Amino acid sequence: MEIIVATGNAHKLGELAELFPAYRLLRPSDVGHPAFDVEENGSTFLGNAIIKAEALFRLVGRPVLADDSGLAVRALGGGPGIHSARFGSEDGRAKLDSADRNALLLRTMADKDDRSCAFVCCLVLCLSAERIFCVQETLEGELLREPRGKGGFGYDPIVFVPAFSKSVAELSSEEKNAMSHRGRAARRMVSILSDIHACP
Repeated sequence: MEIIVATGNAHKLGELAELFPAYRLLRPSDVGHPAFDVEENGSTFLGNAIIKAEALFRLVGRPVLADDSGLAVRALGGGPGIHSARFGSEDGRAKLDSADRNALLLRTMADKDDRSCAFVCCLVLCLSAERIFCVQETLEGELLREPRGKGGFGYDPIVFVPAFSKSVAELSSEEKNAMSHRGRAARRMVSILSDIHACP
């Protein structure tokens, strides 16, 4: 089964491909829509994931998977949250790269004692205009004082996972897939897909 993924993020697509090994995941550009983009104006991860899934489904008319994810920091009231990818860029400046975004978040949190945070991933599978499945999962952690590790992407180097005594960027691919927010959400979505194939 082919699924079109509503993302242009190569890192995210690569992670999802590992998590959905029985499916062929394609980018919008692979099916003739290289310029696919949509305004993510929802107020939640779920809202934004549905916006992306429905917009892409209207274009391709085939099974679509959308992911909206980010980092929720307790001391920031859940921020940067749905604005994680654009954190520090709200004034219209060019989007910050990951290192600058991480540095900005650590400066913002410099005087905060509560370092608890959670990665959040919402996956939405759209099979028709009326048939939509949603899953949302988390990876709980603590915000570090400085980056650690060279793996992963985004905020991974500054989030510590007590269960492994490592930052997310220090986890192996297998460790990350086993317990990450995206890994957990993907396993639930794969289970839904299995049920759909068994009883369409």
